[in-house]
Amino acid sequence: MANFAKKLLNKKLRKNRVRAKVSGTAVRPRLSVTITNMHVSAQVIDDVSQTTLVAATTVGTKQTGTITEQAAFIGTEIAKKAKKAKINAVVFDRNGRQYAGRLSALADAARKEGLEF
Repeated sequence: MANFAKKLLNKKLRKNRVRAKVSGTAVRPRLSVTITNMHVSAQVIDDVSQTTLVAATTVGTKQTGTITEQAAFIGTEIAKKAKKAKINAVVFDRNGRQYAGRLSALADAARKEGLEF
């Protein structure tokens, strides 16, 4: 198997393993994070009703800095929007990514704004 295909397969397996344990409800929705080479996106999702309650992304914004700084910005934005929507606690879905670096920066910024997970 090619190296890149093996990496994608491993990421898909990790993501499925996380999603088997993590599910969002109306009381405690799921915070799903997607980090690419250029952008960071986060959504608060209610899996029972299959709706996105709150979303924040760097796509279309004039946010500058490193991806880690952008992740921290999105963490504060998603926490502010969640507070406005009266969401205090979420379940964190890391989408198969290792909890370090950019993902950790986003989570710490969201916690600093008062989001609980």
